[in-house]
Amino acid sequence: MQQTGLNIIAIAIFTMTISSLLSPIFNISPFIPAGATFGILGLVTIDTISLNNRGVTLLLDLFANAEQRQRVIHHEAGHFLTAYFLGIPITGYTLTAWEAIKQGHYGRGGVIFDTQELTEKPFKLQDMRLTLDRLSTVWMAGIAAEKLVYDKAEGGQEDLQQLRIALDLAGLPPESYGQKKRWAQLQATNLLNRHEESYQALVVAMENRKSVAECCNVIRENC
Repeated sequence: MQQTGLNIIAIAIFTMTISSLLSPIFNISPFIPAGATFGILGLVTIDTISLNNRGVTLLLDLFANAEQRQRVIHHEAGHFLTAYFLGIPITGYTLTAWEAIKQGHYGRGGVIFDTQELTEKPFKLQDMRLTLDRLSTVWMAGIAAEKLVYDKAEGGQEDLQQLRIALDLAGLPPESYGQKKRWAQLQATNLLNRHEESYQALVVAMENRKSVAECCNVIRENC
């Protein structure tokens, strides 16, 4: 179960406890807060098991404030820009949970890559390492972008999970994960700093929901 679902369950249990303590004071039947709590727990469980937390994610996205929405845009623009310069094909992007759900994806937003070109032919060991380096940098670019703009990152849990899975599949020892993560984030940060004007223009283009081709043109025009 994702951390968001666990947080909601914890809040529901806390609310039921407080309601049970206060219900005698306000003459509220204890069955009301208990029923509401169990209803919330049931919905969260169904959402987690059957819908991969899409319902919870959509609910949180509906109540996101302006800064949170801007964070998502800056985060995804970091992925987009880095993928563009590292030659990772981009097929689309989403910036809200609803947009992601409509396109059959998870989360509150994301840049969609076409990695088939990278894996359709046999690679030499050196080619595989270079591809892993490129993908690792792209995955860490969202966190790097948030830190550059906001000094700290609030998103990126799924990116870190993807990185860990890739390093696992590559056979790297777990003790090397931290070093690889820091290296990839540094590479992404350097790239974003070198192309700051392109990045800022891309943020505006993505905020206006420009197409992938238009976003790529914006990057080129501001290099």
